[in-house]
Amino acid sequence: MTTGQRAPLKPLDDALADLLAQAAPLAATEAVSTFDADGRVLAQDCVSALHVPPQDNSSMDGYAVRRADLPAAGTLLPVSQRIAAGSAGEPLSPGTAARIFTGAPVPAGADAVLMQEDCEAVAPDSVRINAVPQPGQWIRRAGEDITRGAVVLAKGTRLSPAELGLAASIGLHQLQVARRPRVALFSTGDELVMPGEVAPEHMRPGAIYNSNRFFLRALLLRLGCEVTDLGIVPDRREATVQALRSASADHDLILTSGGVSVGEEDHIKPAVESLGRLDLWQIAMKPGKPFAYGQIPRAQGAAHFMGLPGNPVSSFLTFALLVRPFVLRLQGVQAVAPQALEATAHFDWPRADKRREFLRVRHNAAGGLDIFGNQSSGVLTSAAWGDGVVDNPAGQTIAHGDTVRFIPFAELLS
Repeated sequence: MTTGQRAPLKPLDDALADLLAQAAPLAATEAVSTFDADGRVLAQDCVSALHVPPQDNSSMDGYAVRRADLPAAGTLLPVSQRIAAGSAGEPLSPGTAARIFTGAPVPAGADAVLMQEDCEAVAPDSVRINAVPQPGQWIRRAGEDITRGAVVLAKGTRLSPAELGLAASIGLHQLQVARRPRVALFSTGDELVMPGEVAPEHMRPGAIYNSNRFFLRALLLRLGCEVTDLGIVPDRREATVQALRSASADHDLILTSGGVSVGEEDHIKPAVESLGRLDLWQIAMKPGKPFAYGQIPRAQGAAHFMGLPGNPVSSFLTFALLVRPFVLRLQGVQAVAPQALEATAHFDWPRADKRREFLRVRHNAAGGLDIFGNQSSGVLTSAAWGDGVVDNPAGQTIAHGDTVRFIPFAELLS
C-alpha cells in the first residue's frame, strides 16, 4: 500500500468473525448458588436426576376416578380418601372416588381427574360425577416436563430467571459457571472531565463531560464482568503506556474509548504497539468506523485490548455489536448474535450511504418505526430516545412502508 493510501473499510461481519476467533473461553470456573447465578454462563451441562413431575399428579382440584366406574354422567360414588399435595394416597378402590388437590399424586388405579366444578358433593363421603371424563383428563404425567437423564440446560447457556427456576426444579442448589471476565476500563482525552468535579458554568473551553465511561461500565456489568475503572488517562504517551502495562497484568480485557485515530494526540496505537500488537480497523459501519483490537503479553498468555471511538453513539454501538459478543464468547456463550425482527418503517431515508448504517428508531402507537431526527454520532439522545436500531445495508435507501431489519436494544444491551 502506498504512503497516504487508506486501507479498505472492513465489513462489520468480518470484523466480528476475526474478533470471535481470538475469544477463547476463559478456562477457570466457579460454583455459585443457584440464587446468585442470574446472568452467569453455565460451564457444564445440567443433567436431571429425576423426572419432573416425579409422578403422575393432578392439575386440578377435584376427584380422581376410574373411568370404568362412570358409565354415564350423574353417577354417585363414595369418597374413599383425601389426597393433598405433598402426600401420597392409597391405591384407588374400584367403585370409589378420591378427593384430590392440585399437585397431589394420582393414586394407582385412577385414570382420570374430574375438576370439582363437574362434581357435586353429596353428604360428607359421597360425590356425584356430572360428566364422563376422557382418558388421562387433568393428569400431568411423570416426566411430562423433564425426563430423568435429560440435559436440561446446556453448557454455554446464559442464565435468566426462567433457567434458574428450571435448575432448581431438578434439585440443583449450586451451578458451575464461567469465571467473570475481568475488564479494565479507561478513557483518554485531556478534554474530558467527570460530572461532579466541575460545575457546568465553570467548564473550561473545549471541555466535555465523560459520558462514555458511565454507559460502558454499565454495559460491562450487565454482561457479568468484574470492572476496574481506571478513570481518565492523560493524553501523554508515557501515561498511556503505564496504564496499559498495569491493566494487562491482571485483566482479561482492556477497554478504552477515544484515542484510536492517528492524530498527534492519539497515543493508544503507539502505546499498545510498544507493549504488544495492535490492529487498527476502519469498520464499514455508521456510526462507529474507527476500532482497534490487540493483545498485550503478560506472564501467562496475553490481555485482550479493544479501543472504541470517542463519539458517544459510535462507542455505544461498537460496544453493542463487537465488544458484547466478544465478552459473551469469553464466558463460553456460542449464540452471540442479536436476534433481529422485521418491522415497518414509518419514515423515509433517501440518502444511501456506502457504509452499513444503524439508525436509531422507536416504535410508535401504530406499530411502525419512527426515526430520531438527528442521526449524528455525537447525539447520545438518539440512543436514550430509541428502543432499537434499523440495520440498514450499505447503499440502501428506505421509503415509508418498507420492511426493515430491526434490532431491539433489549437484544444489544442485555
